[in-house]
Amino acid sequence: MREAGDPHSVDARLAVRLGLLRTEHGWSLDELSRRTGVSRSTLSRLERGELSPTTTVLGQLCAAYGLTMSHLLMEVEAEPPQLVPAARQRVWRDERSGFVRRSVSPPHAGLRAEIVEGTLDAGADISYENAPVPGVEQHIWVLEGTVEITVDETVYTVCEGDCLRFRLRGPSHFRCPGPQRVHYALTIVLP
Repeated sequence: MREAGDPHSVDARLAVRLGLLRTEHGWSLDELSRRTGVSRSTLSRLERGELSPTTTVLGQLCAAYGLTMSHLLMEVEAEPPQLVPAARQRVWRDERSGFVRRSVSPPHAGLRAEIVEGTLDAGADISYENAPVPGVEQHIWVLEGTVEITVDETVYTVCEGDCLRFRLRGPSHFRCPGPQRVHYALTIVLP
């Protein structure tokens, strides 16, 4: 986790939305902690905007709420336009894990697919305990480098130019073995 900053930032709006989601579900902090494995004190600090979530924690929260990470991030941003200029594509960074996520084609009402650009630093290792939406379809096309992706207990080594496609129903794991970072495009299609 990292300390949160600007009160008008995406992180600040995310903190408010996380608190609202918990309230909408009628869950206490203890119940959400039980469902996610994230400590009650961390959840409280996230909702107060004192911390910004890591990729792993955000993934755990999304799984508990049945949302993709992209959908949750879309909820804290303005309605995306039909044309998304490169300069307006939202970028989210998790400095601790070395993950950078650019929402190239963000979720939009009436559309089922989105495109995300991701980079993982060499040595980065990220686990997601559950699928954010069971049965979500994912296509990961590696543009540069290599990434090891574990889906349904099978480890796939995906190299430059390769595309891994699957329906996600459980946990997944991404690891960049190096020596260079991995740069990939991810297409997400809701069931």
